[in-house]
Amino acid sequence: MDRYPPIANHGLVGDLQTAALVSSQGVVDWFCSPRFDSPSVFAALLDHDRGGHFLLTPEHADVTCKQLYYPDTGVLVTRFMSLEGVGEVIDWMPANTRRVPTDRHSLTRVIRVVRGTLRFVLECRPRFDYGRADHELDLRPQEAVFRAPGIAGHLQASFPLTRDGQDVRGAVTLTSGESAAAVFTTCDADGEAPPPLSVEGVTEGLWREVDFWQKWLYTSHYRGRWGEMVNRSAITIKLLTYHPTGAPVAAATMGLPEQVGGERNWDYRYSWVRDGSLSVRALLDLGFTEEASAFTKWLGDRMHDRAELPGERLQIMYRVDGDPHLTEEILDHWEGYRGSRPVRAGNAAADQLQLDIYGEALYAMAEGMDIGVELGYHGWKGLARTLDWLSDNWDRPDEGVWETRGGRNDFTFSRVMCWVAFDRGMRMAAEMSRPADIPRWRHARDTILEQVMEKGWSQAEQALVQHYGGDVLDASLLLIPRVGFLAAKSPGWLSTLDAMERKLVSDSLVYRYDPAASPDGLRGSEGTFSLCTYLYVDSLARAGRVRPARYTFEKMHTYANHVGLFAEEIGPSGEQLGNFPQAFTHLSLIMAASTLDEAIDRQRKLG
Repeated sequence: MDRYPPIANHGLVGDLQTAALVSSQGVVDWFCSPRFDSPSVFAALLDHDRGGHFLLTPEHADVTCKQLYYPDTGVLVTRFMSLEGVGEVIDWMPANTRRVPTDRHSLTRVIRVVRGTLRFVLECRPRFDYGRADHELDLRPQEAVFRAPGIAGHLQASFPLTRDGQDVRGAVTLTSGESAAAVFTTCDADGEAPPPLSVEGVTEGLWREVDFWQKWLYTSHYRGRWGEMVNRSAITIKLLTYHPTGAPVAAATMGLPEQVGGERNWDYRYSWVRDGSLSVRALLDLGFTEEASAFTKWLGDRMHDRAELPGERLQIMYRVDGDPHLTEEILDHWEGYRGSRPVRAGNAAADQLQLDIYGEALYAMAEGMDIGVELGYHGWKGLARTLDWLSDNWDRPDEGVWETRGGRNDFTFSRVMCWVAFDRGMRMAAEMSRPADIPRWRHARDTILEQVMEKGWSQAEQALVQHYGGDVLDASLLLIPRVGFLAAKSPGWLSTLDAMERKLVSDSLVYRYDPAASPDGLRGSEGTFSLCTYLYVDSLARAGRVRPARYTFEKMHTYANHVGLFAEEIGPSGEQLGNFPQAFTHLSLIMAASTLDEAIDRQRKLG
């Protein structure tokens, strides 16, 4: 068994408050509790020996492994095929649709043999608090309790368990038609034990979970050409959203490298204003208004938090409950995925100045208003104060959209999105008949447009570029036609799109920028950024370049993993890199699919 399976060799399960990764070999090697951003319980993906894991797999070595999702659900099926028999492990976490956070989270695993006879082995080796906290084991014949400071893990099985130091092993032999089950439940250290386990009860829970996901998905409005990929992306975004607040995390994991062996290993288990704001449009494209409304409200609360305080009105990211404190620490005791160090928990980029977030925030608020999200008087006052503050602060160097650590600059994309902030704010004020300093906002908006076209334009590249005074291309600008800063078929934009194709596109895959030409303060390189590839598709389709847009979109599907999931980046040989799965990639897939469907239909009508 591979000590560090490829990042892509995993499926995702979750309960709308936290999530787990299950490898195609049947190993849970990533799970945090009680929230996405809590310390890990199983993290062998970042340190095979000290991270902890929960294994449930056939004992026989000569087994072919396959994974799939039960159709239109978040229920993962890992299949094992051998000459002796065929079996499967079905993994899920019961969805918690209450808006109240809970300390109790259960990972349910059912074993079924459908042909022949197979012997399955179990290993449960939790390592609490990123592997830093010792635990004690209380073992009974079919139940084990792992106790660490502040948290307990209850393992229940329908077959005998044995002690292995402070960990647990087990084994069960099943023939065709037989089933077994194991459930791992975390809760507070003094929490009640879960109810007794029965295979029949667990099986009933499986069908409840299937019904939950299918009923939710069938409310989608999408009827386009790529239903399977769009539906899987919608489920993935739902799995990555913290239901009590409606805030999505950027990814389920931390520390997975953008370059194996490199230092670009960040913690993505937080909610970015940028990612979440764009998810509103993706969710609305599918008709999921409840989810879009929940994040819009969360975002309004973040604006209100600092409406009366000095300094920045928004932070670029928060914990899923809105807490702004994301102190970054290095976990020196972990070796990292395939030796990729350092492993970071927390994210120091939270303190960066990234002015583009105000544009994304107002973009989301405007979209939310279209579906009836009410700001209320105090909500509007907070928004208006934010734009008043931005009127005095938009023309400042910042760290830029990609959170580089190479210092501040006059990033073009930041200015473009500040233009969006004022533009959408003025529209909202007019539509809602709310008090606003419109002349001040209009002056800022118009000044930004003129400044960007004069200072953000490179004569050498005949394109808008990453920052003023340079010639580096930046794929973040692919959002320009979507937000309306330039028309999709305007000469300036088409020239910029052509320049990006020359410099940033490699076999349809798109780099964010060229780190060699624009040093970002970090060693090493990175792969192509999957979000940017889908933004490229969106821009091509809007520009009327439908044929290359569709081909690029179809080719991108070949880089998805076996169950339709994407990490952050694609490496030189097509491998997935970075944190996994990445919500930004999946929401941009939905947006690109919707735009491309419309472009194809429009082209066919015109003949």
